[in-house]
Amino acid sequence: MLIPHLHFCGDCEKAIALYEKAFITKAENIVHNYDYAPDECQGDNNIAHAVMYIHGQKIFLNDRFGNKEKSLNCAVHLIVIFSNVEELLACYEFFKEGSTVIDPFTELPYSKLAGNFIDKFGVQWGFMTEQ
Repeated sequence: MLIPHLHFCGDCEKAIALYEKAFITKAENIVHNYDYAPDECQGDNNIAHAVMYIHGQKIFLNDRFGNKEKSLNCAVHLIVIFSNVEELLACYEFFKEGSTVIDPFTELPYSKLAGNFIDKFGVQWGFMTEQ
């Protein structure tokens, strides 16, 4: 089993709230407040561990590290395949504010609509539809 693990450096609670709305899901097994995060990521309500399912994929989330710089020099990004264009666009509405577009949404030979962006928490996403 391969599980992506997202790190937010103090913004995990906000990221969970956004992802729950955008992907119509709920985080579970949330463990708060721990001292293992670097000083710059410490807060009153840090999340040590949380689990979320996004389009059937288990994701771990926490406040241990994080990419607040929204670097385009990213080795990994998460791809979400939607059933249709309407579902993709409805989900993306939650992400637009504060995100950085890498590849604008366009039709491709293998997808009616596809694009890449970095959300306001520094996570790189690729959204596309099944053909």
